[in-house]
Amino acid sequence: MKITRFCYFIFVLLLILALASPGLAIEPFQKVRNRLGMEFVLLPAGSFLMGSPPDEPYRDPGEIQHRVVISKPFFLQTTEVTLGQWRKLMGHGMMMRWRGADNLPVTRVCCYDIQRFIKKLNTSGPWRYRLPTEAEWEYAARAGSSTAYSWGNRIDCSRAMYANSAKVNDCQPYIESRGLPLNGPAPVKSYPPNKWGLYDMHGNVWEWVQDWYDKYSGIPQVDPKGPPNGNWRVRRGGSWFKFGYHCRSANRAFGHPSSRLRTTGFRLVMEKDISGRLQPWEEGR
Repeated sequence: MKITRFCYFIFVLLLILALASPGLAIEPFQKVRNRLGMEFVLLPAGSFLMGSPPDEPYRDPGEIQHRVVISKPFFLQTTEVTLGQWRKLMGHGMMMRWRGADNLPVTRVCCYDIQRFIKKLNTSGPWRYRLPTEAEWEYAARAGSSTAYSWGNRIDCSRAMYANSAKVNDCQPYIESRGLPLNGPAPVKSYPPNKWGLYDMHGNVWEWVQDWYDKYSGIPQVDPKGPPNGNWRVRRGGSWFKFGYHCRSANRAFGHPSSRLRTTGFRLVMEKDISGRLQPWEEGR
């Protein structure tokens, strides 16, 4: 009991320090684009309950709710990285692996492919890029909500791309009525964004994040980064391939980092200009 109280005391102290940061005196939800046409929105610092409540349908027992603080604002890409953006930097790949319309999300990329993309992107301009942490991803997906999905507790075919395969085809009549592709992902921005301007945080394609997979400890945390190593990388968000409940904000999946899955892509965090110059959202501090 004493240890638990001590942990909460340390957490509250860190929370106070984090929320006292001068970095909070900014205007959130500014948008910027880089030279590849990747759009990023500035998300505010804040705290949220990560994981799901015990009564949430289809929850996994490992989705233990715990308080998380995101101590600094950060830029997150508004969409998944697209085929067009990938090909501008990386080309088509062997055997034309990355074929398709420019506005489709890139898939069949393993974690090592993504790191090569990030390395090349980081050497081609002043910005620094990385995958989001699992906590940053869920914080962004929730967009201030505490429900199963950012809009509420029920999903339907007009809200996200899911159930669009031969195995699970419940949404195919709706998808076909909109002229969207069957048996695959939709072009990015085909479905409404969440309140923070982020598209396809629920469905379309699973998204690799930075963390290795492990069970949650349930202890409150500030800017968690997951375990230092592991065998499986976390994927988030659900996809076009199967059920809507896979698209819940708290739902977790994982895969081997060398896996190239047709259901899985990614989006990026954009960090500070490496020159150290003040950026528009930092002016006036």
